[in-house]
Amino acid sequence: MPSVPRALTIAGSDSGGGAGIQADLKTFQMLDVFGMSAITAITVQNTLGVTGIYDVALEGIAQQIDAVVTDIGVDAVKTGMLSQPEVIELVAAKVKEHSFPHLVVDPVMIAKGGAALLADSAKDVLRRVLLPVASVVTPNVPEAEVLTGRPIRNVEEMKQAARRIVEEYGAKAVVVKGGHMQGAPTDVGYDGTSWLLLEGVRYDTRHTHGTGCTFSAAITACLARGDSLESSVRTAKEFISCAIQDELGLGQGHGPTNHWAYSRKRG
Repeated sequence: MPSVPRALTIAGSDSGGGAGIQADLKTFQMLDVFGMSAITAITVQNTLGVTGIYDVALEGIAQQIDAVVTDIGVDAVKTGMLSQPEVIELVAAKVKEHSFPHLVVDPVMIAKGGAALLADSAKDVLRRVLLPVASVVTPNVPEAEVLTGRPIRNVEEMKQAARRIVEEYGAKAVVVKGGHMQGAPTDVGYDGTSWLLLEGVRYDTRHTHGTGCTFSAAITACLARGDSLESSVRTAKEFISCAIQDELGLGQGHGPTNHWAYSRKRG
């Protein structure tokens, strides 16, 4: 038996360190999980925006995944930026080939500064190929609208989207994040049987870069440790709330969240 839980992130690299695999690995580390990565794309970005995207060759992505899984092993896996249809199909095939215990899908579509991180042609492939093999999907409201093709204006419509993602698209569970809604944010979780509503606090800050990556990474880390899905989501909610509240103040634009905040709060 391995001495430490192991988590793999399959995602893009963020040169600014606030999102992507950098945010994922920081989150894994702070939650006492050994983190590994398979880089799907290199992005040139800082807090002001994305100025370049360089996709990694499919063979390179596949070899990264195989190298990690066949030697070190994984207890949970998450996906982030999978920009092209071929990348999504490759990752879905690797999920089946290696029978990952847990797969957390963060359907990354748009960077905080507005840059598109998912090709239009990839959206349907994501829906058809990756969601059915996901243990949990973590879209924000705009992403859930794209996945379901329906507008979301309130918590009831968040529930409708969550139900559709699970019952029609095949994901085992979903957490629709409410940060883009007006007022206090409420996240809606659904596993096909029961609902989980997590109310949060709205913090007045522009330093929210990487919140989606960090939230999904925290769920992944907790699942790798053997926590239940509900416990993992609750921990992730507390982790990202601390990270947003205790801002670092870095950069001139949308700065990164504080990955130290959760552990410092807990002492």
